[in-house]
Formats: sequence, C-alpha cells, structure tokens
Amino acid sequence: MEYLGYYAIIAGAGLLGIGVMLYLFNKITSIPVDNEKATSIAQAIRDGAMTFLVEEYKIIAVVALLVAVVLGYFMSPLAAGAFIFGALLSLSTGFIGMRAATLANVRTTMAAKNSGESAAFMIAFFGGGVMGFAVASFGLLGLGAIFYFYIGNTVLLLQLLTSFALGASLVAFFARVGGGIYTKSADVGADLVGKVEAGIPEDDPRNPAVIADNVGDNVGDTAGMGADIYESYVGATVSAIILATTTPTYNNFAYLIFPLLVISFGLIGSVVGLVVNSFLPLHPAAKLRNANLVASAVLVLLVGLYLHFAQMDMYLLGSIIIGCLCGMIIGSITEYYTGGEPIRKLADISRSGAATNLIYGLSVGMESVVAPVVILVLAVLLSFFFGGGVYGVSLAALAMLATVGISMTVDAYGPIADNAGGIAEMSGFGPEVRTITDKLDALGNTTAAMGKGFAIGSALLTALALFSAYAKEANLNDVLNVIDPFVLAGMFIGGALPFLISALTMRSVGKAALQMVIEVRRQFKEIPGLMEGRAQPDYKRCVAISTKASLREMLWPGLITLTLPVIINYLMGKAAVGGLLVGATVVGIMLALMMSNGGGAWDNAKKYIEAGNVGGKGSDAHKAAVIGDTVGDPFKDTSGPSLNILIKLMSIVSLLLVSR
Repeated sequence: MEYLGYYAIIAGAGLLGIGVMLYLFNKITSIPVDNEKATSIAQAIRDGAMTFLVEEYKIIAVVALLVAVVLGYFMSPLAAGAFIFGALLSLSTGFIGMRAATLANVRTTMAAKNSGESAAFMIAFFGGGVMGFAVASFGLLGLGAIFYFYIGNTVLLLQLLTSFALGASLVAFFARVGGGIYTKSADVGADLVGKVEAGIPEDDPRNPAVIADNVGDNVGDTAGMGADIYESYVGATVSAIILATTTPTYNNFAYLIFPLLVISFGLIGSVVGLVVNSFLPLHPAAKLRNANLVASAVLVLLVGLYLHFAQMDMYLLGSIIIGCLCGMIIGSITEYYTGGEPIRKLADISRSGAATNLIYGLSVGMESVVAPVVILVLAVLLSFFFGGGVYGVSLAALAMLATVGISMTVDAYGPIADNAGGIAEMSGFGPEVRTITDKLDALGNTTAAMGKGFAIGSALLTALALFSAYAKEANLNDVLNVIDPFVLAGMFIGGALPFLISALTMRSVGKAALQMVIEVRRQFKEIPGLMEGRAQPDYKRCVAISTKASLREMLWPGLITLTLPVIINYLMGKAAVGGLLVGATVVGIMLALMMSNGGGAWDNAKKYIEAGNVGGKGSDAHKAAVIGDTVGDPFKDTSGPSLNILIKLMSIVSLLLVSR
C-alpha cells in the first residue's frame, strides 16, 4: 500500500491519455461529410488501408506466434505472454490510428471547403492526436501493469519487460518495412507515369495509382511511424529500468519506477500541449512547434518538482533537460536540411537535369549526418557525466520520447493533410480548397521530416541504453575489446547489416514500382477515354499490386534481423554479439540520417519547384526533381526508417539471450 501513490500517477496518466484519445476520435466522427464524391473517394482509401492492415497483421501474427513458441520453450510461458501482450498493444495502436486518420482526411477536406484553413488544420491535428495518445497511453499502461504485478521478482520482471519490448519491436519492424514498401511502390509508380510520362497533376483522378498512393500515406506514415515510435518509447523505458537494477546507487524501488513516472509526466505534458494549442490563436506552423515546447516544459517542471519532493538526486533532472533539448535541436537541424536553403539550391541545380539533382541531393543527405551526430554525442557525454552515468543516458533517451503523445500527433497530422489534398483534387473542388490543403500538406512535409529526425535521434540514444543494458547483463564491461578477433568480426558483420537491409528494402520498392508502372501504363493505353476523363481507372488493381508486393517483400529483412544475433551468439559468443550491436548501431544511425534527410530534401525541392519556382510545373527542372523524388521516396520512407528499428530489435533480441 505504501507504493500506491506511484501507481496512481501511472494509471491516472494512462487513463487520461485514453480519455483524450476517445474524445478526439469522437470529435472527428461527429463531423458530417455532405459530398457524395468525396465520401466515395475517402471510402476507397479507407477500404484499401484497412485491407492492407488486416493482411499485414495476419503475417505478423504467424511470425509472432512462432517467436512466442520459442520464448515459451526456452524461457517461460510468462515471457511468451508478455511478448504477445507487447505485440497486441502495438497492433492496436496501428489499427486505431489508421482508423482515425482515414476518417479525418475527408473531414479535413470538407473543413477546408466550408470553413477555411484554421478549421481544416484542427481536424487534421486532432486526427493525428488519436494515434499520438494511443501510442503513449497503451505503452505506459502495458509497462505499468507488468511492473505492478512482478516488481517482487526483479529477474522475472526484467525478462518480462524485455519480452514485452520484443513484441513491440517485431511489430514495428514489419509495419515500417511493409508499410514503407507499399507506400513508395505506389508513390513512385504514380509519379513516374502520371507526372513524368503523362504530364498530369499529382492526385489527378485519371491516374490509376492515385488511390494506392493515398492509402500508402496511411499505412506507411501513420501506422508505420506509430509502431516505430511506440517501439522506441517502450524500449527506452525498459532499458532505463534495467540499467537502474545494474547500478547499485539506483537499485531501489524509487529509481526503478522513476522511468514510468517520467513518461507519465510526459503524457500529462502532452495533454497540456494539446489543450493549449486548441485555444491559442496562432498560425498552424506556430501551433505545431508550440505544442512540443509546452509539453516539454511541463515534463521538465513535473520531473523537477517530483525529484525535489521525493528527495531524489536532482542532477537526474539534467538528463531530462538534455534529452528534451537534444530532440528539439535535431528536429531543427532536420528542418533546415529538408526545408531550408539546401532545398532551394537543390531545386536550382535541377535545371541541368536529373543527374545533377541526384548528385546534389546525395551530398545534402551526407552533410546532414554530421550536425545531428555531434548533438547526439554531446547529449550522451553530458547526460553520462552530469546526469547519473548510463542510467542518466537512458533517461535522456526517455525524455526525448516522454512527450510522444504530442510529438506523434504532430507527425501523424502530415499524412492526413496529404490525403485531404488528394481528396480535394479527385473530388473536383475549386483551386481555393486545394490552396488550403496544399499549405497544410507542405507544413506536414516539414513535420514528417522533423519526426523522422526525432525518431532517428531517439533510436540512437535508446539503442545505446539497450546496448549498455546488454553489456552489463552479459558482464562485458571489461572484455569488449575492439582488437579481440570475435568482437572485431561482430563489428564488421553488424556494420554490413544496415547496408544489406537497405539493399533489400530499396530493391523491393523498385520491383513493386515496376509492376505499378506497367499496370498504370496498361490502363492508360487500354481503357478508352481514361486520359480525357470520360472513364474510370481500375484503382483496386493498383491497390492489390502494392499490397501483395509489400507483404511478400517484408519477410526476409525481418527474419534476418531476428535471427542474426542468435546465430552470432551461438557461433561466436557474447562478445561477438556486443561487437555486432556496436557496428549495426554506428553504421545504421549514419545511414538512416543520410537517407531520411536526403530523401526529404529531394521531396521538398520538387514541391518548391511545383510552387512556381525555377520554372514551375512541367519545366525541365521539375522533371529532373520528380526523378530525384522517386529515388528519395524509398530513402526517406522505407529504408532509412527501417534502420531505426533494426538496431533496437537486434539489441532487444540480444538482451533476451543473456537474461535467460
């Protein structure tokens, strides 16, 4: 009973988050849609998204069942149950977030038509909020429940928490890779044939791939990103709890439960950020930035007050502040490289053709790696020396993710705004409606790029915390020697793995896009009157192509990532696994930053030209930029984001191997 107050805070914050999620969902569904054509298009997008999700979940369920059997046999039935619990909660957040996004998109369009920019923005923002608060609430309550029931047995508690995190990671990897392949095969196919060959606008209803493209925005950027952030959120919390148990200073109840209290305070801060944003009369861009600032400020305030009144080490507040600042700075750096001067230079150089666009875009992506890595290194060093050692580093990672309720809201807003523009175009609404949705979409591109930078930054800190937990559990603190041949071999294998996974996912997008291009060309050629707007394209056939291709192609990357740590452990030992994690983390983070930021620069350079700059739509620069964007699409939305999860999934599998 003496600890009841701690659990009351955790349960209260989690239930508050679920209440906000239900309120936002109800707010969206209560808005009527009075245009038959817009309703029909939105229904097609919703059906396609849900069909994909169901088929993807069937495959994930089979893989998860096999993993659960292995865990049950080699560890315990409880570990298998915790794994399934973590996977189910992740799947639930994806389903709820996808449902909300596919209901909010058409309502955003109608608000833009009937009520203006501010009303349209708020609906898209609330739609993203459903996913954001589902991720935060389900993660907190799931971890809190395991902690509450098993805190009396620390060894079992850590095993169950790690198994729970593995369930979240497994779902995240398949959701990210499968959703990424789907969305980019549809996007590339639609762009190459529609924009470049046929010369028709984006989201033109004559393009057979346009529905598949809009479905892809949801399955990749809503469900995929939600699973990604949920997995980081859970992994960071679990690693902080594990590191508390391995550090004598912090191996007591107050510090073990502290990570759960931090994310509880972050969820409360997210609610405050949402409420403040709903009433302040600010421009949409200012609202999105303001929401994160308010949430982070509330988090720091609540953590500071708690540490003071609980008479705990106040310097842990330094780690929380460092984590919050690190996330904001990396987001700003990402915004510069994907929305600042580099994209204007990239657009200008596109006048000389696709080759120079590709060369310059690659250089932007490579350069964009340096500043975030420097910031992350500083965050690690400062949080280590001034915030409590490796436990402090794990708290810095946790602080970046604690306000996930609002940061995921900002990110999930983007695909809803993008869909709203597509629905406006396909419904034949006037240019004034498309102007509003284009402004919201452009803002969404920036928030999406910032979200990816945030996801990569938090992935590095989370992976470092997980690796520290692995090293302590495996007793490698004094034997992880880089001149040891087994450690060195593991490092090289780990460093090569991100390239292998990127190659597989990029190739998968290329193969699926080829099928899409062939199909779109066939329909343009064989359906009489399609180009003149007198006939309807076969949207369902394109949706089916993306669905089948993505589900088929996502299996190999997932199986390689799951099994490689196990193989290395049994063939070469624990030290080699440590080397594997070091190599994969260092190379994976660098490659992920380069791909995500380079892809974002290519995308926004194209949109900058389409806004009327450097010759505008139809110019040679525009055609070159479209080619660059088709390369950047799988960079930023498939291969790059999958690497975030790769390093964390391998770390969690490795951690389970030494926690038996």
